[in-house]
Amino acid sequence: MFCLHRRRRKTRTVDSSLHPIPSNHTPEISPEDDAPLCSTCSSLDLHTILHDGVQKEHAIPLGHLTDILNKSNQCGLCNLVAIVIRRTWHLDKLPGIDITGVTCALYASECGNPHIPDYVSPVLRDICHRLYIQAYDKPRDVAAAMAAAQSNLMLEIQLLGEDASKVGRTEELHGRRVGQNVDVSLLKRWIHICEHEHGELCGTVWWRDARDVLPKSVRVVDVTRMAVVRAPPSCRFVALSYLWGGTGEEYWTTWANIKQRKAQGGLDVSVLPATILDTIQLVRQLGERYLWIDALCIVQDDPKDKTVQIGIMELIYGSSAFTIFAAGGTSAHDPLPGIRPGTRDPKQQIAKIQGLHLAVPLVLPREAIASSVWNTRGWTYQELMLSRRRIFLTPYHVHFECVEDTWSEDVIAERINLPWASHPLKLSGPGHYMSIVGQYTQRRLSMESDIVDAVTALINAITKGFKVADGHPGRAFRFGMPLIDLEPALVWQPTAHTSCMRRVPVDGHTTPWPSWSWAAWRGAVQYSEVSLFVDAQNGGVSPWITQSLVEKWHIVDDDGRLVPQDVRRTGRMAASVEEANSSPYVIPKGDIDAQTLITENAPLRPGTLVFRTRSARFNVTRAKDVVGTHPEANYVTYSILSDIPRPSTLVGRVILPCSTHSPTLCEFIVLSRTDQVEGLYDEDTLGKQYLGCMLYVMAVQKMQDDNRMERVGIGVIFEHAWPNSTGEQRVVLLG
Repeated sequence: MFCLHRRRRKTRTVDSSLHPIPSNHTPEISPEDDAPLCSTCSSLDLHTILHDGVQKEHAIPLGHLTDILNKSNQCGLCNLVAIVIRRTWHLDKLPGIDITGVTCALYASECGNPHIPDYVSPVLRDICHRLYIQAYDKPRDVAAAMAAAQSNLMLEIQLLGEDASKVGRTEELHGRRVGQNVDVSLLKRWIHICEHEHGELCGTVWWRDARDVLPKSVRVVDVTRMAVVRAPPSCRFVALSYLWGGTGEEYWTTWANIKQRKAQGGLDVSVLPATILDTIQLVRQLGERYLWIDALCIVQDDPKDKTVQIGIMELIYGSSAFTIFAAGGTSAHDPLPGIRPGTRDPKQQIAKIQGLHLAVPLVLPREAIASSVWNTRGWTYQELMLSRRRIFLTPYHVHFECVEDTWSEDVIAERINLPWASHPLKLSGPGHYMSIVGQYTQRRLSMESDIVDAVTALINAITKGFKVADGHPGRAFRFGMPLIDLEPALVWQPTAHTSCMRRVPVDGHTTPWPSWSWAAWRGAVQYSEVSLFVDAQNGGVSPWITQSLVEKWHIVDDDGRLVPQDVRRTGRMAASVEEANSSPYVIPKGDIDAQTLITENAPLRPGTLVFRTRSARFNVTRAKDVVGTHPEANYVTYSILSDIPRPSTLVGRVILPCSTHSPTLCEFIVLSRTDQVEGLYDEDTLGKQYLGCMLYVMAVQKMQDDNRMERVGIGVIFEHAWPNSTGEQRVVLLG
């Protein structure tokens, strides 16, 4: 769908008072003096290790982690190792963790970022060695904390580029000192390299036509004249992605001040928050003139202007020369880290050992971003995904990303002149719709009504890039759902801890979003394979539809008319013709008479999904054998039961709110066909399994004071259980 591109060992937890983790105190060492070393570390020849490398299987033992932590106040290298492990493993947040059995060893190999292909000659590939710490018997809780924080999986110590020649290397891929203030000349260099050496790869975006230009309605801030002006034709401009952190009436552009702000000097700096002021300063230092900031360039009390600007957001971010991401604060009133003195502290740990300056790499960009408040906001997601060049300012350092490269202040990586084996940004552009929904819905919105608007630009980009519905977003998507791929889109699942509450607009609309769209529900959702019904922590991202079982789909438009939809259909997948023809489920056929529906359900409500299918009732009971079920989950898996061939036969699974009574009788409607999953299908009871033996079903209930149905949950039912039920054919009105 719109696609671009074991069990762990149990660790004993003990009282921290019995095995306290030594404090993280860094000894005072003169920058010109070699740090003292313990007997273990003094026996190491770091020059030889960094020159020749040490294979991982021949890693040099350093001893128990507890001993290394205890020696960190007296030994420079132990201190660096302690800092790396303490930070990467988040030990300060795990005070009771038992690390008494953890041992460490040291090895050195080619720098892992970037990954240079194997076909490049070893002489060229071996341009930089880093020190790596191999830790044995890492506690399970540590692994979980690292995964949650998106921490670096490697424990690394890097040699600074200034000493690379001492071990026979050039400075590429070695460390770099990071100061209190951003090195603007380095930013200029990154931008210059990208714009002059990467060509069309970074110069264009995949969803835009080369002839697309900004509409005349777009405004920009002229940072030279300090005015809000109409964007000149084909103007070069920079965009800002940041957090409002609440309302900002005091600095917004409104009808009351737009006339004043058009004049030179009319943009009053005294009312602008720190993030915006610092961005203006940075843009000037980078030699740019025009800057797009939503709060200043959109008339905030003009609904018409806001609607127009939201509709072209993909063009704005896709057209910007680069986007500045203020990922270091919690609101617009926080400074942009490193632009003014005293606004950031990189906390770069450097020690001189055996004449070599070694440093602990700064927090990975992805970890710094993952821990930011900026990363939790809904609007910033599409700003990230649609920008072709990105400059991230975090509390630790600045890093730059484009389609071709990624650079950071603390690593010298601008002039490698070698091909990349893989690149972290290659797979992070707008891609799989289901992945986008999963990531976007994890974020928060201040206004409930923004749920679709905040991803509209991304939807527009997908529509234009893939020419869906001839490139018309309004016909390609409704309520955030792709109409052409409606069948797989319908089987989204709420995540376990998602609230079981409907999202209700607060902007004057009385009609909520329809229940069949993920936009109608608060919290995160996901798309998963049917394995999710046996393992709550599994499932992948792509449900597999093996046959369409609804002949025609209709949606009631805003004028109350029943409009047929061009939904992509999937033919029957089977191992043989005989198998395909022997399916017991028969697809109901027949036209849907709009006039009859209007008469019976007057009037038809906009957003109602209308289709002909079969419905049946089954008993459900809470499943107790689902792997990974959290005791406090809001959504849990229920077993669907049938009395044929024998009482309480398991014939399927469905995910429902945990408040659902167990047992209870649920109504299900058929959506599509899918395949079985191991652990769910019992051949001894249900007969020989076959491709497509399960049906995707939706648990529904009647809406209050309405003839329509609403979604309760999505599940799967064994096909042969359906004819044995008291099923009936019906036209469903799904609100």
